[in-house]
Amino acid sequence: MLQRIQTIYLLIVTGISAGLVFLFPLWKLEDGSGFFVKDSLLYLGLFLGSAILALVSIVMYKNRQLQFVLGRLNIISNFFLLGFFVYQSLNLSGETSVSEKGIGMFLPIVSIVFLVLANKAIKKDEDLVKSVDRLR
Repeated sequence: MLQRIQTIYLLIVTGISAGLVFLFPLWKLEDGSGFFVKDSLLYLGLFLGSAILALVSIVMYKNRQLQFVLGRLNIISNFFLLGFFVYQSLNLSGETSVSEKGIGMFLPIVSIVFLVLANKAIKKDEDLVKSVDRLR
């Protein structure tokens, strides 16, 4: 059913991955301009992939096992994205190109938190259905 709490969590992840990343810069460059997600094809693809996975997971409400697996895949893709950001911020020393980290670098962490909450709610629904099936 679409009126479950995991739908709200997954919609929040979709909003973060497809909306907020275009508003907040990932980091600021030397000249003071912001580096946004649209400036890198890799980051854009990973964020939009995360948003698409969350939307597909919302639609798969009848197949809770697949919904759970898609949530796990989305968590893994967000960890890869976070790893790329950590590598980018630690690889470049001093003021070479990254001057200041932006809030956009921390958006995958927020997405991971909401994805974990969604997977917990999906697991709770699955356990409820299994317990009702045992009573039959």
